[in-house]
Amino acid sequence: MWFRTAIQVLLAVALVVLMVGPSLAGPWPRTKGEVFLSLSAEGDRDGNSYLGVYGEYGLAPRHTLGFELGHSNAGESSAMIWWQRVLDGGEGPDRLTVSTGIGVLQRDGKAVPLVQAGAAWGRGLDSVPLLKRIPGGGWLAVDARVKLAAKPGDDTAIDPEAMPDALTYLTPDITAKAEVTLGLKPTQSLMLINQLRLEHRDDIGFSARLATSFVYDFGGPAKVELGVVAPISGSGQAALRIGTWLQF
Repeated sequence: MWFRTAIQVLLAVALVVLMVGPSLAGPWPRTKGEVFLSLSAEGDRDGNSYLGVYGEYGLAPRHTLGFELGHSNAGESSAMIWWQRVLDGGEGPDRLTVSTGIGVLQRDGKAVPLVQAGAAWGRGLDSVPLLKRIPGGGWLAVDARVKLAAKPGDDTAIDPEAMPDALTYLTPDITAKAEVTLGLKPTQSLMLINQLRLEHRDDIGFSARLATSFVYDFGGPAKVELGVVAPISGSGQAALRIGTWLQF
């Protein structure tokens, strides 16, 4: 009953959204002392789902500290802390960052370590030829990451043939991801975020998905995200995505 679950999560998000605020994610660093938190959920029609909590804190003008908490209905939970450093000097149209993170993955009562390394590039549309003519402006970003998880042992291994769709919300031993994001702001109260998600896993190989979300500003600090994630190739089903942001 994924639809019922989605409605329940949406109601919970509605309670949180009363105190949320806007944000730009990706290679744009947080200002010193700034805190950003988000809650998001994805679920498909077969009941496969993922709930995530994400946070960032501005340590210094070029340094951001973050964390990620996640849980899937397949019985997996994860936690990671990461550090991001800006490589550019803050001048010019391009933004470049590198990041590294460590964490822990728990499945069926067993915990194993996680490590992650990544790099990101971003640019506002006002400095991109052709795209700068889009009314309202926006941004373009590319984020690449590699995540490694220690093997949990044969008794906790997941059979790809037995759970092909649930694997979308489980962590393999090795994952390489790349996300290309195009964000548009056609009006003052509406953002359209399109994201191409490319992933290669050591258990089921390559997959590609397109995530499209609308982010609406209800006025004041309130913003809420609603969208879909559709598979282009590889395993997995179309999923509903909802989320909200808090910034202070």
